[in-house]
Amino acid sequence: MLKGVHLTLMIGPSVPIPAPQPVMEALKSVQVNSSKDRTGFQLTFTLGKTSLLQLAMLPAGYFDPIITRVMIIVTMNGLPRVLMDGIVTRQELAPSNEPGQSTLTVTGEDLSVLMDIVQIKIPYPALPIAAKVALILAKYAVYGIIPAIVPPFVDSPPLPTKKIPSQTGTDREYIKGLASQCGYVFYVQPGPAPLTSTAYFGPDLPIPLPQRALSVNLDWQTNVESLSFSLDGLAKKVVITTIMDPITGKIPIPVPVPNISILHPPLGARLTPPAKIEFSTDLASLPFDEAINRIIGMMMNNSDAITGNGSLNTTKYGSILQTRAVVGVRGAGPAYDGFYYINSVTHNIKSGEYKQSFTLSRDGLITQTPVVGP
Repeated sequence: MLKGVHLTLMIGPSVPIPAPQPVMEALKSVQVNSSKDRTGFQLTFTLGKTSLLQLAMLPAGYFDPIITRVMIIVTMNGLPRVLMDGIVTRQELAPSNEPGQSTLTVTGEDLSVLMDIVQIKIPYPALPIAAKVALILAKYAVYGIIPAIVPPFVDSPPLPTKKIPSQTGTDREYIKGLASQCGYVFYVQPGPAPLTSTAYFGPDLPIPLPQRALSVNLDWQTNVESLSFSLDGLAKKVVITTIMDPITGKIPIPVPVPNISILHPPLGARLTPPAKIEFSTDLASLPFDEAINRIIGMMMNNSDAITGNGSLNTTKYGSILQTRAVVGVRGAGPAYDGFYYINSVTHNIKSGEYKQSFTLSRDGLITQTPVVGP
């Protein structure tokens, strides 16, 4: 690996252990893709005709899907970071006539994939949403999954005499459905400590501490390899929905939903005007408290009009960019400089190389802050 960067790979059923030397010697590349809702990984190994992986480990089930757990840890400047704690879901073998060109590719996802295997049908009478999520996640504590649950703003369970909600699918499907109703997100994030993961159910809040600034077109101060931006004039819209009054339940009340997220405030000074107006009647048949929850959810999940795509070399950048955070941009000009939300990060690790590609987003041109740093 690079100077100051150390890769730790752990593999095993249930509890992973450090990968043996033959596995590390055959390791060709590591890719970890971290987005807002899930994290995936891909390991590529070089195989030879007399390789231990080819002759013994692969037939013995060392990389078998579903039962094999993989942990990827990168230590940079003495600080370890868990990039992945997940389960193998697929393996691909590509033999080649060329010496040293045969490869084995192992693909997997974070531990939330274990919640998407068994379909369950079970009722949850008189339970609030937060209690349902806690009850479901308790089954996965054996894998080191720690729940972090934020109760919805309005969370009153229906009376059992009127309605008994029930789950009719996998645990991940059901929890993500509950999150969608509240305008929340649900994901399982590896770390922060090895053999632990955090199952977050709550509003999509960015990490408040900004990452190290991305510098472009600044000569020797430039620390990114590429960075580009685009403004979608059709991304913003105003939705006018209808709910029934809480007293009689018969008088329709039009409610305009603004195009500004209450949890992701616009980071630009000149906002992108809405180009579309939509009418929604989906909430008219819902109880008042549930309809309010849905409206709050719409206000928390408005899309951003400006997106950015780029790549960097971590050694030049001096840090590891992480998703669900905020980062500053400088050198792109007055319109696009400023802070952005980090939507996804892809880690690409090879021998002597550690690069990242990323996507950013925000709403509004022209920065609201005079400087970004450090």
